[in-house]
Amino acid sequence: MNISLAPETIFYIKSFPVTNTLLMAWLELIFLALVVLIVRLRLARIPARLQSFIELIIESLLNFMEGVAGSRQNAKRFFPLVATIFIFVLASNLVEIIPGLGTVGIWEEEHGSKLLIPFIRSNSADMNFTLALAILAVFAVQVFGVSSLGFFKYASRFINFKNPIYFFVGILELFAELAKIISFSFRLFGNIFAGEVLFLTMMFLLPFFGPIPFLFLEIFVGFVQALIFATLTLIFLKIATSAHEEGAAGH
Repeated sequence: MNISLAPETIFYIKSFPVTNTLLMAWLELIFLALVVLIVRLRLARIPARLQSFIELIIESLLNFMEGVAGSRQNAKRFFPLVATIFIFVLASNLVEIIPGLGTVGIWEEEHGSKLLIPFIRSNSADMNFTLALAILAVFAVQVFGVSSLGFFKYASRFINFKNPIYFFVGILELFAELAKIISFSFRLFGNIFAGEVLFLTMMFLLPFFGPIPFLFLEIFVGFVQALIFATLTLIFLKIATSAHEEGAAGH
């Protein structure tokens, strides 16, 4: 059993290394895009099973987001970003339950010993992926904030010379925005990587029935972590697009 904190390189495109986590991310994107394309091409007034399932997901997410965002209008405005994050992170997390996790791959010789480089590995267990997603989410929050309040009004949250207290609070707000990136990325990475290690260990120690309870646990954890990431993004979007006084009172 080989447990690696860093993703393993499977092949190269010229000098660009393609890791197993990057490959899984590409496959997930292709799969989700195909599902959306199929539903889009087969839209009907009387929906088939797949269309009904997609509509159920969309309506459930919209209802949930409306409760957090405060209005249907805000929910629809934030829906493309938040729903995409939720579905993509959920798909990334559920890669852990695919049969062959950590056991199907290619053997490579390193330092005189053979190591298995697995094809299947959750991209949420790659710090590069979670960090990039966290940066994207926090950057999107700033873009929504500026577009809603205007550049100078939004910037006054962080740079305010009205009095020393406002200036100090603005500095704290700025550090809080940077801390969101760390919080987002490490929370998702830590939970999914720990779950992957636990699941692989149980498959190694008790290969038949031992991993079954942990399989359901990983499904639950994967769903919860995707929901937390998306919900926090939605909350930060709601705060960023509110007036400064309202955002401070809500905080």
